[in-house]
Amino acid sequence: MHKTVLVSLLTGLGLLLAQTFSFAGGLLPTATDKYVQGQVLVKFKPGMAAAARAQMVQNYGAQAMLALGEQSDVVLAQLTPGQTVVQAVSAFSNDPNVAYAQPNYIYHAQAVPTDPQYGQLWAAKNTGQAVNSVVQGEGWIYTTNNPGTPGDDMNLESAWNVQTDCSTVVVAVVDSGINYNSTDLTANMWMGNANHGQNFASDATIGTGSDPMDLMGHGTNVAGIIGAQANNGTAGVGVCWKASLMAVRVLDATGAGYTSTIISGVGYAVSNGAKVINMSLGGGGVFDQAYSDAITSAQNANVLVVVAAGNSATDNDAATTPDWPCNFTQPNLICVAALDQKYALASFSDWGATSVDVGAPGTNIFNTWAGTSTVITDMTYGGPAPTGWTFSSTTSGSTPPGGWAPATGGWLLDPGTNWGAALYNASTDDRAYKTFNLAGVNVAVLAANIGVNVTNGDYFNVNYKSIGGDPFVGGTNLGSVTNWHDGNAASPGQINISSCISATCSIGVQLLSGATMPKDIGVEMTNFSINTLTLNANSYNTLNGTSQATPEVAGVAALVWAHNPLYTYADVANAIEKGGRATASLAGKTTSGNAVDAMGAIAYISPPTGIAVVVQ
Repeated sequence: MHKTVLVSLLTGLGLLLAQTFSFAGGLLPTATDKYVQGQVLVKFKPGMAAAARAQMVQNYGAQAMLALGEQSDVVLAQLTPGQTVVQAVSAFSNDPNVAYAQPNYIYHAQAVPTDPQYGQLWAAKNTGQAVNSVVQGEGWIYTTNNPGTPGDDMNLESAWNVQTDCSTVVVAVVDSGINYNSTDLTANMWMGNANHGQNFASDATIGTGSDPMDLMGHGTNVAGIIGAQANNGTAGVGVCWKASLMAVRVLDATGAGYTSTIISGVGYAVSNGAKVINMSLGGGGVFDQAYSDAITSAQNANVLVVVAAGNSATDNDAATTPDWPCNFTQPNLICVAALDQKYALASFSDWGATSVDVGAPGTNIFNTWAGTSTVITDMTYGGPAPTGWTFSSTTSGSTPPGGWAPATGGWLLDPGTNWGAALYNASTDDRAYKTFNLAGVNVAVLAANIGVNVTNGDYFNVNYKSIGGDPFVGGTNLGSVTNWHDGNAASPGQINISSCISATCSIGVQLLSGATMPKDIGVEMTNFSINTLTLNANSYNTLNGTSQATPEVAGVAALVWAHNPLYTYADVANAIEKGGRATASLAGKTTSGNAVDAMGAIAYISPPTGIAVVVQ
């Protein structure tokens, strides 16, 4: 449990936080974005009537107001075009009826390293086995300390002799949703409603808008680590053999979530009886008051929150590299680092002597996945010659055959000659597009590294057309950027293109410029891919990350609480942290210096206090 005192750094947000691309019909955040443009969160002071709140929001130029679930005193205000987040935060913050105003921060699912692998459940019983095979193409082998050291595990077999059934403890997976039809999960889902939870992300395309079906895979993997069913003849098993898993979808198909979706999800979990909340997600940046308040609300309801330390291999205690929610200081929050098969700190794992609490197995972790994942990397051009765009093996403007760049190596550039030194042309309509067969999949996400440098009034556009052909003739705009300048940086971005699922989906890029001079250096793109997901009930994956270590601890928390139903969140947290195993790699890196030990946590009894020894 944390001791650090945090300070809100809302002052100067305009200097600290990056912009987002503004697109027709929505937003396309990149990996470096910090908050949603055009939206602010406002918390009113008690006693202000709803009508007065609505009028005040309107007076400050906002177009619409949405109350956020159970936290009715926090609203999401939609700003008018041209009004910046920094301006709106300042205006609302100065109103005496407002407790605080803040941006709607963006959070991402914690990413996984890129080493393919298939793994046995070494976290449950480490015999020194090698983990070296692949079940599902999404996974990556973590080769360091593989094979591991026998006995470096969570001591689950001893714990299972005492407790296997966690079904009395509702565990909310606040993530990308859960494929509740998975053979290993369906019997262990929370039965509080027909959908086994709730959706708060905005891109649900399966079922109704309230359906928390996983359209990414991450949440399903997390859920399986906590509570995949045992003894049912299928692949894996969770920390809990029987469980009550609540699906709370706050991350969209690209893995992005926001303050508004996350605090709504936490509020839903708390209001509907969750005792443990797992959040294998995070992001850097500044302190987020509304997010922190949601953790405090969970604390007030006696709910334990288990979160990931992050996968940036950095010290979360450093002023420049905090990771939220790990760095929040509420005592009901446990932050988890990742260990490898020899109980060394995983190479990607964050740490923090005052922010991170325990370590748990987080490499080569095998469990459930939402469906069959495929990655289309053949983006080389296969149609009419593109106009203006050039494919290059480097950014210097060399000219192999033109078209989309492949997923590894190569760039799509405009201008194609001396990119970065030359300027794009005036009065151009440069297009490149290709048709893909996406029939039969449930989700499709376009990913690329993109650098955009266009002057005001010129546009970089991404379009699609489900019936094929030129997507800039009768197609649909996925994103439009003008007046954007990021130098030579090509930042990763993702777009959900599920509305283009067909056998003839054409996707294209366009640089559209007017006659006004001067121009900028244009657009550079690389690492194109289309990632698809086809839902099924029998997919599995092997992944690495603090995202995988976190549910190991959430599962142990459920075991402890099921075994000791009169415990408080503080009792459970104390048992996990102090009942763990002292581990050299965590000494000075975490508050406890311990790796989670399931049997140690179940058996831990706080030493008595206030006892005097009388000698007669």
